[in-house]
Amino acid sequence: MRQQPLPTGVQNPCITTCDVLVIGSGIAGLSFAIAASRYGSVLVITKKQDCESNTNYAQGGIACVLDPSDSFESHIRDTLVAGCGMCHKDAVRILVEEGPSRIRELLEWGADFSLDKDSPTAQKGLHLGKEGGHSANRIVHAHDLTGKEVEETLLRRAKSIPNITMMEHHCAIDLITEYQLQKREYNATQPHTCFGAYILNTLTSEIYPVASRITCLASGGAGQIYLHTTNPSIATGDGTAIAYRAGAMIANMEFMQFHPTTLYHEHADSFLISEALRGYGAVLCRSDGSTFMEQYHPLKSLAPRDIVARAIDKEMKKTGAPCVYLDIRSAPADKTRSHFPHIYAQCKRFGIDITRDLIPVVPAAHYMCGGVLVDTCGASSIANLYACGEVSCTGVHGANRLASNSLLEALVFGRRAADHGGGRLRSIPVAKTDEIPPWDDNGTIDAEEWILLSHNFDEIRSVMWDYVGIVRSNLRLHRAKRRIDLLDREINRFYRHTKVTTGLLDLRNTVTTAKLIVSCALKRRESRGLHFTTDYPGLNDRYWNRDTVIIRPSRP
Repeated sequence: MRQQPLPTGVQNPCITTCDVLVIGSGIAGLSFAIAASRYGSVLVITKKQDCESNTNYAQGGIACVLDPSDSFESHIRDTLVAGCGMCHKDAVRILVEEGPSRIRELLEWGADFSLDKDSPTAQKGLHLGKEGGHSANRIVHAHDLTGKEVEETLLRRAKSIPNITMMEHHCAIDLITEYQLQKREYNATQPHTCFGAYILNTLTSEIYPVASRITCLASGGAGQIYLHTTNPSIATGDGTAIAYRAGAMIANMEFMQFHPTTLYHEHADSFLISEALRGYGAVLCRSDGSTFMEQYHPLKSLAPRDIVARAIDKEMKKTGAPCVYLDIRSAPADKTRSHFPHIYAQCKRFGIDITRDLIPVVPAAHYMCGGVLVDTCGASSIANLYACGEVSCTGVHGANRLASNSLLEALVFGRRAADHGGGRLRSIPVAKTDEIPPWDDNGTIDAEEWILLSHNFDEIRSVMWDYVGIVRSNLRLHRAKRRIDLLDREINRFYRHTKVTTGLLDLRNTVTTAKLIVSCALKRRESRGLHFTTDYPGLNDRYWNRDTVIIRPSRP
């Protein structure tokens, strides 16, 4: 796309201005917006409804030290062990120590978490569950729909604040940097600055620039680049792709977490069976009821997710079975239905009574541990650009995220990023309206060949699932690279000559994110956490115990 310069002194009539632009309305974006509203005007844009996000699909809970018998050091240790030596220890300590304050804040705002009246030691009567990799009961939850409860709590809070404006059915196309501005000299070798973003109204197809002092990417994950995923349709890696195109540092994209247990049923759409079910007592088994996890890890069915996912993958390949099973039949039926009403109801829809039947499960792409590289205040390598939540790489998760640390990370670092950006807000000028050109779609056409894009999307997802999945190899990765590079050129050629639509943006961001994952995976010549390759099956701490960082080559 070309941007035409405006005549000197002419104002851009289409521009929207705000102090803070937030891209995404999940737990990270809303946490950031609520905190940032104390410093200035906030505009939140979201691709679909304000409640549509990975947050809303999170079942398990929020890991947090609240019980006196638990400790910060124990939670830190569990996180570091799960992260396979790759976690940033300073970020992990911040996550754990600031967690209780964020939980108390949610309670003050009306979050209705599950209570345990029989546990006098649990803070404020909260029921604290246990999940894989945790050495103590520390999972705050709202039955088995914690994400939905947190999302609704934050939405209520955000909508009660006058200087937060929320715009549904809007999505970001690209960030505005020196490259787009007309009166600033662009130097590809110098650090970049973000001045806002170009935004598409998906209902009217209008495109206009939003100028902001600070911008926060909180657009969630990238599960939709894989054939099987627990993520909603909006999770196409938008924020990571947008940041990469603008020149931001991207890190650790090889670490895609596959959730070990999603419901295996042709109509279930990879419905997540929460890890909390295994914390409650469910065990993994074969179709004959025989268990297998004792062969892979001392924690058996409560081993970290990467180990469980690989064990299931190996069992399925070894036996030729299309799935394995979860068995919770030994637990009291009433108690199971009470603790997991959503899972029980969803499985019952497909003819499975989890109190009486084995639950068929398979792994699916679930959570991206890498993303836009940020510091402990959420600041990226581009000035005035922040990132928080799944789109970011704080270093908290290392090579494998510990269960239920994701919602905690979004709460803690969303708040920290907003306070850091808000504290310097008034010293940041907004780009002048005669500097930001309007979107120029001259020379583009309305495409009617959506079938071509649909085919490309399906091909990306299949290639990623087959060659860049739970188990990898150099042969598979290089084959994926050739196919993804070809698709990337094809899609971007189509993009340059076609009017922008949501589907086209999703496809463009999907192929960019897929390319980043493949590139990072090829760089890491060892097996660590979520990245397992048959060519380098062991750890190599001497050379590879460090972040894998990628930066877009300089523009011509």
